[in-house]
Amino acid sequence: MRVVFDNNVLISSVLLENSVPDKALTKAEADFTILCSEPIFNELVAKLFLPKFDKYVSIQTRKKGLKYFAQKALFIEPTEEITICRDPKDNMFLELAVAGKASCIITGDKDLLELHPFRGIKILSPSDFLIQF
Repeated sequence: MRVVFDNNVLISSVLLENSVPDKALTKAEADFTILCSEPIFNELVAKLFLPKFDKYVSIQTRKKGLKYFAQKALFIEPTEEITICRDPKDNMFLELAVAGKASCIITGDKDLLELHPFRGIKILSPSDFLIQF
């Protein structure tokens, strides 16, 4: 099974060890294929290195987390433009899920969650992902 993670879930996983987002990512790494795209990864890098996160975790830890994620993820290039989401920045997660034939998108974003299911793809919170899988 293939899954897509919203960047806010990934950031929470890095910042809060043993949190629900971290447990969801750990579960996905063990049992599923995690999909990513260059635009999503680039946004993740930009967000993760914002100065506001310096007080939570070191830059070195964030670099290690990104390197690990990049090695674990299967990078896919989306082939279809999707413009259905209320927040246009979230369409890239739908595009990746469709292109990568994902079974699930894991997110805490209400703009994405309200689209559940999208073209047969489940859109779940990290806690719902852990319950269902």
